[in-house]
Amino acid sequence: MAGDNFATAAAADTALLREYDLSDDDFQRIRRLVRERLGISLAESKRELVYGRLSRRLRALKLRDFGSYLQHVEADDAGELQHFCNAITTHLTSFFRESHHFDFLAEQLLPALERNNSRSRRMRFWSAGCSTGEEPYSIAMVLLENVRHLRGWDIRILATDIDTNVLSHARCGLYSGERLEKLDSRRLLRWFEPAQDQQHYTVRDELRQLISFKTLNLMDDWPMKGPIDVIFCRNVVIYFDREIQRRIVGRMAVLQRSDDHLILGHSESLLQVSSQYQLVGDTIHRRLAG
Repeated sequence: MAGDNFATAAAADTALLREYDLSDDDFQRIRRLVRERLGISLAESKRELVYGRLSRRLRALKLRDFGSYLQHVEADDAGELQHFCNAITTHLTSFFRESHHFDFLAEQLLPALERNNSRSRRMRFWSAGCSTGEEPYSIAMVLLENVRHLRGWDIRILATDIDTNVLSHARCGLYSGERLEKLDSRRLLRWFEPAQDQQHYTVRDELRQLISFKTLNLMDDWPMKGPIDVIFCRNVVIYFDREIQRRIVGRMAVLQRSDDHLILGHSESLLQVSSQYQLVGDTIHRRLAG
């Protein structure tokens, strides 16, 4: 009992020290908005993270409380809904993260696509939830290292994210030396140029020319029609509940043909989500017929 009283007192002290009060009603309102707009099921345990991220917006807008801020979001005053989405979403990424996926792309998928698409001379890739661009640029490097002989082919990478801030970073293609520390030195020399400050590097135009960066909320309408040969959707669906996972993966399946591939993150699975794909590797799935 004494421990419970201490915890209650500590929580009260923390609330007193806060710049803003995040009431239970406001937090539940935020959770509903996140579910409706982003499809993300926000756990109760994320309350402190939400406070930390959204309090910056209250400060920027010179608002006194979360209730006033949520009125701005719900009315989308001055595009505040986009700022809200940018603040809530998480972006952890790196070049060639989960490297076995890129090995599979180079060694198995690209040779198969070269054979199967020889008539259309077309390849399409989608990086869904591309964050600051490391994933689509990694895909582009693998493509140019392995299919440079396919002159005249129509090869494109679509890279999408809901967060306009990270997309601006991705389009810029400027990365600190620290972000590139684990990149193979030969790739660093081949695909990046030192920036003027000698502490950053920019991606070469050859990579940029393959990629189209677009804002996309997976909960909204999708403009692309397919077919898309390979979809990278890694560490994205883990934030959705099972119902929304089924909806998103089902829509991806419509964009793919038999034997096209969907690649998920290391902790993601299609078990009880979709029967339209067969697991053929470590979180690598092949689209089934029908």
